[in-house]
Amino acid sequence: MKFVEEGIKIGRRPELVGGGLIRSAGGRSGVLALRRRGERPASDERILGDGELVEKVLEEWDEVGKVNLRLNRVRTSLSLLAQQVCENWGATMGELRSGSRRQLILKAREEFAQVAVKGLGYSGAEVARYLGVTGSCVTRIVAERELPEEVRLRYQNR
Repeated sequence: MKFVEEGIKIGRRPELVGGGLIRSAGGRSGVLALRRRGERPASDERILGDGELVEKVLEEWDEVGKVNLRLNRVRTSLSLLAQQVCENWGATMGELRSGSRRQLILKAREEFAQVAVKGLGYSGAEVARYLGVTGSCVTRIVAERELPEEVRLRYQNR
């Protein structure tokens, strides 16, 4: 209690507010610029430190930890993933990105969204924009089922 009371007396200190990826990249616009260039600096709110420290910690983690953080440095592009999914399901890219309700297309779209979000770390919004569907559609697809390990591995190292 004494420690907290002393901290309250000191007040807010700007140098101790914020931080992490957003601060080190120069604000939210800096983070967005990095992502537009395809760069994804290593960061995790559970690891206090800069990108170098995060990288060092991640090197020591096992594969399960890395998959859970979804910090793959090089990840398959959505268009390449879409081609792979279409090949597996016998669908066309146009069908995958259309509003088709055919069972085969729904299954292919579900697999695409699951792998993109849970396997490759894309945001639901990115996947929704690519597919031409709403964000809530992707959220629902991803929340309904777990991504089977064999499906994740099918697209992991192609």
